[in-house]
Amino acid sequence: MIDDHGCEGCCARGYDLERTWRDACGVFGIQAPGTEDLSRLCYFGLFALQHRGQESAGIAVGDGSTINVHTGMGLANEVFDDDDIQRLQGDVALGHVRYSTMGSNVIENAQPFVAEHSSGMIAVAHNGNLVNAVALRQELQERGVTFEATSDTEVITQLIARSSQNRLEDAIAEAMPKMHGAYSLGIIAPDRLIAVRDPQGVRPLCVGRLNGHQWVVASETCALHVIGADYVREVEPGEIVSFAGGEMQSMQVVEPERKACCIFEFIYFARPDSHIYGRSIYQSRVRMGHMLARQAPVDADMVMGIPETGIPHAVGFAEVCGIPFGEGFIKNRYIPRTFIKPSRRMRSLGVRMKLTPLREAIAGKRLVVVDDSIVRGTTTGPEIALLRNAGAREIHLRISCPPIKFPCFYGIDTSAGRSELIAAQMTKEQIREHIGADSLEFLALPNLVKAVGLPRANFCTACFDNRYPIEVPEDLRVTKFDLEAEPAKL
Repeated sequence: MIDDHGCEGCCARGYDLERTWRDACGVFGIQAPGTEDLSRLCYFGLFALQHRGQESAGIAVGDGSTINVHTGMGLANEVFDDDDIQRLQGDVALGHVRYSTMGSNVIENAQPFVAEHSSGMIAVAHNGNLVNAVALRQELQERGVTFEATSDTEVITQLIARSSQNRLEDAIAEAMPKMHGAYSLGIIAPDRLIAVRDPQGVRPLCVGRLNGHQWVVASETCALHVIGADYVREVEPGEIVSFAGGEMQSMQVVEPERKACCIFEFIYFARPDSHIYGRSIYQSRVRMGHMLARQAPVDADMVMGIPETGIPHAVGFAEVCGIPFGEGFIKNRYIPRTFIKPSRRMRSLGVRMKLTPLREAIAGKRLVVVDDSIVRGTTTGPEIALLRNAGAREIHLRISCPPIKFPCFYGIDTSAGRSELIAAQMTKEQIREHIGADSLEFLALPNLVKAVGLPRANFCTACFDNRYPIEVPEDLRVTKFDLEAEPAKL
């Protein structure tokens, strides 16, 4: 289907002008008995992870006997006011910000999910996607479980809650081999905090310490810094880490055959001030720019990045090629996502509202425009057109990753198939012509891996090369709304 602005299907499916390459969620948990502002610290942690999900937010707090939860739609500051924070009092807290990669963007799917285990109440927050969620849900329904939402997180929650194991950590350990896919979990009981990571470690999850004796878990290290916590280590693939009574205990449940961290965490998803595998995200992106400049040099007058994530890549490109780095766009950070409607006119206005070209900086110049990726190609063309209209003489687009040709089933919103991905439908030259650039080059995969500085075997690169580290049979390839359609399949 061709939309009214010439893109295949994107407007009909309702994508807005925000980046359509979406990660799943952000998880933040803290155990700090006796801390009056526990829920406020959790709230601040969610602020640091807001880039990972803007559709809904929630915080659950355990007070030693029960768990109270507050969730809502929108950004963290839209979901919580001071009264909400004051009501959430306890010794352990778990927060979540969501972008929907399985199940609709509705309040029923907001996390954390709460359920009753034989040991007491539990709350679960999840970053990732299960590839066998439909099968697990059917199995649980046959055991009499009733589902109220359409998220695989509810499946995980009920799988743990319905375990015959009385100790919560044992219940989680029993569930882990049954869950296929990506899952970085924060879990709380009324008196403890638990962190869990799938055997491949697809999504990041780390541990921090606050005030020497309090514990924090977070999707990214940047969330530790905002509350003054010190980084301790990552949760290892296949590991359960439990915090109770001020002590940390570890259980290696599944021995990983290989690590497979999503390489897009380094390219785009993670905040630049985070570290994964001990590597600086910002420096990794600068090195990607270095490699891109060596691989695909161009004669130009200025190097610029597409705000925000393209800027470190552009800085690196400029450092190597010796062309001055400059700002070509000013980004308006205050455009609500829901304001921009999926029509040609509104999308055009939305691009102009979000990005304003600096005419004095770019008029008459040959530009190298550096960005992290092209996914569906729905925003790149309008961005190039803005630069043309502002007087750019030449526009040479450089992308800091290979062409994205294959869908992700591990927590990124591309599982609907290759028809959404422009590089799966067009050659590089066709893409260049479609978006209106004078030249176009993508960073080669070996150079991308070299820029990060870790073995290729540490990463999932399936979106580039079709090599999925967790097998996804055709009949298990879950798409975003499969759990909503699922009752009709049973």
